Amino acid sequence: MSVARVAALTYYPVKGLSGVSVDQVEVGPAGLRNDRSFMLVEPDGTFLSQRSLPMMAALRAELAGDVIRLSGPGAPDLEIPIQYDGKRRDVSLFGKWFGLGVVQDPAADEWFTERLGKPAALVRVTPEHDRPGWGVHRGQTGFGDAHALMITSLSSLDGLNERIVERGGDAIPMNRFRPNIVVAGWPEPHTEDKVLRMSAGSVEIGYSARSIRCAVPTVDQSTGEKRGPEPTRTLASYRRQPDYGGGVSFGMKAAVLAEGTLHVGDEIRVHEWIPAGPDPAPNRR
Repeated sequence: MSVARVAALTYYPVKGLSGVSVDQVEVGPAGLRNDRSFMLVEPDGTFLSQRSLPMMAALRAELAGDVIRLSGPGAPDLEIPIQYDGKRRDVSLFGKWFGLGVVQDPAADEWFTERLGKPAALVRVTPEHDRPGWGVHRGQTGFGDAHALMITSLSSLDGLNERIVERGGDAIPMNRFRPNIVVAGWPEPHTEDKVLRMSAGSVEIGYSARSIRCAVPTVDQSTGEKRGPEPTRTLASYRRQPDYGGGVSFGMKAAVLAEGTLHVGDEIRVHEWIPAGPDPAPNRR
């Protein structure tokens, strides 16, 4: 049997913007260090997303010490100091979680507003941020949708792309699914659906729930353009989940059970599998 290993690690400093790939990363209760620690919000505090603003995918944020660097196609680069604490404002996610965000530099707000064509303000999690997830293992999360980690596997993508190509479409890259951890070496597609508890490096991970996909995987993550029905159309042909309201799934959401450090190439060790039968975590929030 092939050995499963970490094939890629990616964190997303600003929710909805492009990811940063790394060879190693510290993992805390809320996931990969700095993952979704920033967020863009509307004037009323509602978060902004690729769901309605696909062009967010083409914007990039990089962290360098105590500054955040912003860049994008045809846009001037901007570097601002990170405000870890200070003035706060109300923020919300999906109308279900309401909390506070630390206000950042107004220059960043102007930069994003011009790029996105609508008012946008940049905020960061507060030092005392405490937001539980849901599912079998709840864990914590920053400004992620609801969980600390998004995990996919290369075999799942290969299986999906085979089906897409058979239907006359073009294969898609893994970044459409915006995972934090990509696993190589599981020969069977969607093995991640069956893992209850696993570890890699010094990090222990617990299954929370299947990842039900919205429209974001139809966005080209390099250009910020909508690319049509795939992969949603093909996923709908074999990955509908009745226990999750009939949504289509790809990947699994997970919680951090033990903090540590992850490296690309770390062996994945499964300690406990999900028993056969109904999914243990239907969409209970």
